[in-house]
Amino acid sequence: MKSVSEHNGIVVVDKPAGMTSHDVVNRIRKIYKTKRVGHTGTLDPDATGALVLCVGAATRLAEFLSAAKKKYSAEFLFGVETTTQDTSGEITAAQDATRLSENDVQRLLPAFRGTIVQTPPMVSARHHEGKRLYELAREGIVVEREGREIVVSQFEMTAFTPGERATASFDVICSTGTYIRTLAFDLGKAAGVGACMSKLRRVWVGENEKTVFHVENAYSLEELLLRSEAGTLEETVIRLSQATALWTQVTLNEANLALIRQGRFIALNENLQADSYPVAVLNEEAELCAVARITEGTLRPTKVLT
Repeated sequence: MKSVSEHNGIVVVDKPAGMTSHDVVNRIRKIYKTKRVGHTGTLDPDATGALVLCVGAATRLAEFLSAAKKKYSAEFLFGVETTTQDTSGEITAAQDATRLSENDVQRLLPAFRGTIVQTPPMVSARHHEGKRLYELAREGIVVEREGREIVVSQFEMTAFTPGERATASFDVICSTGTYIRTLAFDLGKAAGVGACMSKLRRVWVGENEKTVFHVENAYSLEELLLRSEAGTLEETVIRLSQATALWTQVTLNEANLALIRQGRFIALNENLQADSYPVAVLNEEAELCAVARITEGTLRPTKVLT
């Protein structure tokens, strides 16, 4: 049987609340007996759900997987604003949200769909003059942050409970770099009562619901440890060809793969003329060998894996 240290692929962990993403990475390194583990997008310590981890040679795919869309299930608490834009922070403002109705919230949602500009929170990991914003926040420093364009392709309310501290649940599909806590903060401002994020669970990472990086396919850390002890850990690793199944895929023979490994371009047949990126380049055994771009009818390698 394959040694766990030889695994190359993707593992989806159902991250528990109370752990940082880096904590999970460290646990996975021990379970899979390799230092080559990286995540494709962090989750806040209080958040749960699909944390997509690259193991072994798959770490070279992290940059492509990080750029994928994400779906979240979230809960917002109205009537409260905090230093962190979620319930883990200190309350900075509070008011009675009793007047807020479900229809009031529904009417506001269209303004937060599509391409919008979002200002990263001070507790984010973005850099400012060589320091992470959250490092400055810990020092009590607040700086001006440049707004960034994000895309919110779905923002639907799934439940609403009125009251002095009204709550609402949402399904959100968004581009990478979106802060759900900031959606809560901005929606609360628009509602005139303030809001913060009270719960967050990542449902999937990918292009759509068909992605293999779904919380339904995720393993708890406890289950992974048991599988390691039972010698069945290999079954938890998603092969690179399966991980890139929703990309354009091109299968090449050994002669053409040799050209790709040399950085050469390959002319494609008429069925593969459309520009595309990223493209998964497979060998005849359906193993991922390279990442490429299709431009002007040619296959152009951008990263060779094997």
